[in-house]
Amino acid sequence: MLLLVAAVWGGSYSVAKHAMQHLPALEFLALRFGLTFVLLLPTLKPLFGASGFKGLQVGCILGANLLAIFLCETFGVTLTSAANAAFLVSLCLALTPPVEWWLLKKKPPSGAFLAAGLSLLGAALLVSTRTSAVVVGWGDALMVLAALLRALMVCQTKRLAPRHQLPALTLTAVQSGVIAAGAGLLSLIDHSGAWQALPTAADFWWCMAFLVLFCTLFAFFAQNYAASRTSPSRVSLLMGSEPVFGALVAVLWLGESINAWGWLGGLLIVIATAWVAMPLKERPGRPEVIAHPLLSQAASPHPK
Repeated sequence: MLLLVAAVWGGSYSVAKHAMQHLPALEFLALRFGLTFVLLLPTLKPLFGASGFKGLQVGCILGANLLAIFLCETFGVTLTSAANAAFLVSLCLALTPPVEWWLLKKKPPSGAFLAAGLSLLGAALLVSTRTSAVVVGWGDALMVLAALLRALMVCQTKRLAPRHQLPALTLTAVQSGVIAAGAGLLSLIDHSGAWQALPTAADFWWCMAFLVLFCTLFAFFAQNYAASRTSPSRVSLLMGSEPVFGALVAVLWLGESINAWGWLGGLLIVIATAWVAMPLKERPGRPEVIAHPLLSQAASPHPK
């Protein structure tokens, strides 16, 4: 499930970059998550139960984090290439172990930090190949910040999971509402209360349908479902193939180019991810217990 999320999210950078040729970033975010919230309205029924208020609190906290992530990613992808954005945001792999250590007081295996160092080297090679350093540097910086916020998001989801009993789709609905409201408010402030007319181009609405149905509804449900059932580091590792899909879509669809050093940097990020995510064997009778030295201390059997 998480690998499919990686494929969908990898392509989302190119799709969003194309869609924002028709609509400014803040309006784009408000529309995308406003549509998601409307589609998920039937899932809000659990909020009226006994644990609904606690669940609403958790959803608002996670939604605020997601709003910050999408603000960084949405503006970042307009200032750098879609391929660069996909590779750089995967640095959440490098940042999740220290964030997990700080937030959950759970020290990751030392090998996870070695893999993180390799991915950081890959990121340095990737951004060092860019021209127009001032403009692209801001975009790259925003994508790195988004990666840090993603790592925090995964750990927060794990830490806050015992505080509520909301279904994953209900939690996704609350998060979507927070993002839509936040982006809409920022847009009104930025444009002095004025809204731009919605685009009529068919390709914009195809992009919006892909982002809402696959990148938001399916992907957030899958991440919320998985993050509460496995370790934060493993969630990030399994989604580490995202930049591969992102780069391929950017090159094949948008016609972007990546030079040899850029591909090498991206390859280092992917190798680090694949190495730590690959299980060497599974112990008989104990599903989901991974024997790989980098994951054995973090993974635990999924609860029934």
